[in-house]
Amino acid sequence: MEFFWDLFHRVYDVEFLVRTGGLLALIVIVFTETGLFLGFFLPGDSLLVTAGIFAARGDLDLVTLNASLSLAAIAGDTVGYGIGARTGPKIFTREDSLFFNRKHLISAKEFYDRHGGFTIFIARFMPIIRTFAPVVAGVGAMRYRKFISYNVFGGIFWVMTTTSAGFFLGTMIPNIQERIHVVIAIVIVLSLLPAAIKIAGEKWKARH
Repeated sequence: MEFFWDLFHRVYDVEFLVRTGGLLALIVIVFTETGLFLGFFLPGDSLLVTAGIFAARGDLDLVTLNASLSLAAIAGDTVGYGIGARTGPKIFTREDSLFFNRKHLISAKEFYDRHGGFTIFIARFMPIIRTFAPVVAGVGAMRYRKFISYNVFGGIFWVMTTTSAGFFLGTMIPNIQERIHVVIAIVIVLSLLPAAIKIAGEKWKARH
C-alpha cells in the first residue's frame, strides 16, 4: 500500500514528471491515459498545461511537443477503440480490479449514448471519460472512418489548446513556475467541473 501511495504522489507531481521525464514521459503518459484502462487516474490536462509553461521557458519545443503528444493521443484512442471492438459487450461484465472500475466504463457509455460520435471529441476534456470513451465506441461498433475523424481532430485540438494555454501563461506571467502548483490545482478543478455539474444536476432532478 505504501508503494502505491508513493506512486500516486509521484504521478501527480506534474512538475517533477516534466522536469525529469521530459518529452518521452509526456508521450507515455498521454498514450496510457487515452489508450489503457490503468491510465484513467493520470493527470492529462494539468500535465499538458505544465508542459506548455516549460515550453514558454524554452525547456521544450512547442511544435515538437504538440506534434508528439497529438500523435500519442490519437494512437491511445485508437488502441482503446481496438480493445472495445475485440472484447465487445462482454467487457461490461468484467470484474473490478485495481486498474479497472466498471463504473467508469458505464459512465462513459451513458455519455456516449447521449452524445454519439461527438463523445470521442468532447471526452478529450473530461478526465476518466476520455480513457473509456474510445473503448465504448469500439464496443458499439462505431464506423472506424467516423471514429478516426473525431479521434484525430479531438486529439490535436485537446493537446494544442492545453499546451497553448500553458505557453500563454508562461509567456505573460513572469516566474509563473514558482506558482505552478496553483496553476495545476486550478486546471484540475476546471477539468473536474463538468462532472461535478453533472452530478449536481442529477441530484437536483432526483429531488424534484
